Amino acid sequence: MTRFAKIERNTNETKIAVELNLDGTGQVEIKTGIGFMDHMLDLFFKHGLFDGKIIANGDTWIDDHHTAEDIGIVLGQVFREALGDKKGIKRYGTVFVPMDDALAQVVVDCSNRPHLEYRIEPTLNAKVGTFDTELVHEFLWKFALEARINLHVIVPYGHNTHHIIEAIFKALARALDEAIQLDPRVKGVPSTKGLLT
Repeated sequence: MTRFAKIERNTNETKIAVELNLDGTGQVEIKTGIGFMDHMLDLFFKHGLFDGKIIANGDTWIDDHHTAEDIGIVLGQVFREALGDKKGIKRYGTVFVPMDDALAQVVVDCSNRPHLEYRIEPTLNAKVGTFDTELVHEFLWKFALEARINLHVIVPYGHNTHHIIEAIFKALARALDEAIQLDPRVKGVPSTKGLLT
């Protein structure tokens, strides 16, 4: 079984093409026009052991908001499509990732009940380079909404904003990888309702 999907989304603000193979080795091609976003998405694919491609062209001369948001939308849609009927998956994933001074915990439930809890105790600097750090929340919320996952992001401490965000993306990838693993003991979908779609 190959868990793969690809989607293209074109609007007046952005053109986004995403391919995703959930059962990969971390091979990815990324070109978003936003250097910091490229770095975070590269980490996401590498640590989730996903293969794929993200090509984005957006109105970054205005700012990075539309591009970051729309990447979250399309990546979420592709994730949901690639995951398919969710039969046999573990469903839940919980991961702590340290990055020097920062610690991030990400907890996911591939439940078809989209929700984001974003609890960042340290204050993030407004920017990392030219990247607006408020866009991390925007990306995660749109990803959770379109992937239809319950996503909790918790950062109890950290000083360096780059390290905090990096820990979040690594933890997200690893928690998703854990949640989507197939468990031969699971018959059908892991729900007493008998439905996760």
